[in-house]
Amino acid sequence: MAGGRQLDEKSSAVSIRLLDDELDKEKENVPSLLGLPLVQFSTTVRFIICSVAIFIFYVLYGCMLEFVFRVEGLRDHGWFVTLIQFGYYSLFAVMQLAVSRQSVRTNVPLNTYFTIALITVGTMGFSNTSMGYLNYPTQVIFKSCKLIPVMIGSIIILRKTYSFAQVLSCLMMCAGLVWFTLADSQIQPDFNLQGVVLVSMSLCCDAIIGNVQEAALKNSHEPSARVVLYSYGLGFLCILAFLLLTGSLLPGAFFFLEHWWELMPAILVLSASGFCGVQAVLALVTLHGALVAVTVTTARKAISILLSFLLFTKPFTIQYVWGGTLVVLGIYLNLLAKQQHALVTLLNNWYARAASTVRRCCERCTDALLTNKQRGPAGVLLRAWSNASTTCRREAGTDLVV
Repeated sequence: MAGGRQLDEKSSAVSIRLLDDELDKEKENVPSLLGLPLVQFSTTVRFIICSVAIFIFYVLYGCMLEFVFRVEGLRDHGWFVTLIQFGYYSLFAVMQLAVSRQSVRTNVPLNTYFTIALITVGTMGFSNTSMGYLNYPTQVIFKSCKLIPVMIGSIIILRKTYSFAQVLSCLMMCAGLVWFTLADSQIQPDFNLQGVVLVSMSLCCDAIIGNVQEAALKNSHEPSARVVLYSYGLGFLCILAFLLLTGSLLPGAFFFLEHWWELMPAILVLSASGFCGVQAVLALVTLHGALVAVTVTTARKAISILLSFLLFTKPFTIQYVWGGTLVVLGIYLNLLAKQQHALVTLLNNWYARAASTVRRCCERCTDALLTNKQRGPAGVLLRAWSNASTTCRREAGTDLVV
């Protein structure tokens, strides 16, 4: 009896230690937000803090961005604005590392950070430059459709296959973008297709950078502030060299000196709010996952678009609502597909049955025509179609392969 009691006590002690170790690991995985340790709050309070921070910082970011690019003549100096933003981001990252007493030294090769910096330059530089040609709501809608270039690149480069629900979500986003852009071109007197090209280039860079960062920094355990420091610091040098080579540095500097009080405080607030907003999104993703983070950021974008129409005078049409709704539905359908939601399973099964029915009908029609001993070029084409459809059925099965 005594031996059994001692064994139970030892088992209980081991269980308690394991539970304590799990709690300690969970606490270690809880990030801080701008120096605020979130570990001391409950799960609900953490979600509220991160969500409120995202709304405040990114709504402020959108307002400042639109305010800055409403300054007459700034259209030609979008890259200089990006240069100043990269400088501020690097400074804020150094300050955050100093406050948290973390070293600026990194074990990641500089050529890896240089690659990340180039893509980051493209993401923000093309986006800022497009603001000289597009209104802010159109830019936000385009930036929400990162899935489109990701899916196209995966199909072409990786030969990846997607389910019917994922392809449908991409088509919905494309339709929403076309709808929104056509509405913009009809009611905006200064609509310029160059803005669409620029924001599309920014979108492609934005779609690439996540995969590049994950592949390069997956096992490095780099803090976010250090990643920001090296990415934006090297990006600052790249933009500086670009402006020097193109002769755009001095004209941009003179323009900013002429509009100092109008631009510099606004760009300071723009950069600070963008830097803090990134930290809030990263914290929310770590705590609650990508689905919750996308839901919050999508709601934030809706508020930003609404405030853009309220605070800055611009034409409005109901077509904006329909185009934006299609994009939002496409985003959530893609998220549900990743979560393997029951609705997605229903859609995929429906497509499989419909595709199977269409194939059977085509094969029956082909067989009926072939049995009539139709000769000549038409007969050859029908036999080729029959063979191709049989091969496709065997290789693809009932899933959609693109």
